[in-house]
Amino acid sequence: MNNIDRMVRENPDAMQFAKSYFDYLATLFTKMDLAAIGAFVEEVEESRREGSTLFIAGNGGSAGTASHMANDFGLDVMKKSGTDRPLRVIALTDNIPIMTAISNDDGYDNIFFYQLKMLYRTGDKLIVISASGNSPNVVTAAGWVKEQGGKVMGLIGFDGGKLKDICDISIHVRTPKGEYGPVEDIHMIIDHLVSHYLMGRIHIEQSERR
Repeated sequence: MNNIDRMVRENPDAMQFAKSYFDYLATLFTKMDLAAIGAFVEEVEESRREGSTLFIAGNGGSAGTASHMANDFGLDVMKKSGTDRPLRVIALTDNIPIMTAISNDDGYDNIFFYQLKMLYRTGDKLIVISASGNSPNVVTAAGWVKEQGGKVMGLIGFDGGKLKDICDISIHVRTPKGEYGPVEDIHMIIDHLVSHYLMGRIHIEQSERR
């Protein structure tokens, strides 16, 4: 029985369960590696400064996070900061025709890898999002980028899976296997944390130039 199932059994009232769930998230936050978050942000900032492209990939709920993150890191940061040097960011989850074509003709495991073969340039980076860290399509994409000498950053959960050993930087939400909700919750918060930090840093840079 994982922690979520246990909390439901122990807190049949929804309000009690909500408190227990929030308390559990708070505990997970205390275990986060802040140095990894700092290193992740540095890589994103470097991509913006150098004009390289940041690709993002994930499956299921993590595909939603990838799309949301591309929106926030790119458009949202650009509009709210007023920067003239926006981040080039692409969610590999967003082109449905190309994903279905690749999946149909060459297998689902290649949906991100084939897109990277078309779009990746030297200096580009990849963010992979996976609670298990074992999804074959993100593992394949991450391995290929590493072979090109590129940087791979991971948002992972559970025991980290295969991505833990592939990624250069991992923001790891350590939970028992199967606890997707808390892992995906924190991954989404990381998205907003990084986005707001980027906006703030750009505002500071702009004020210093005046």
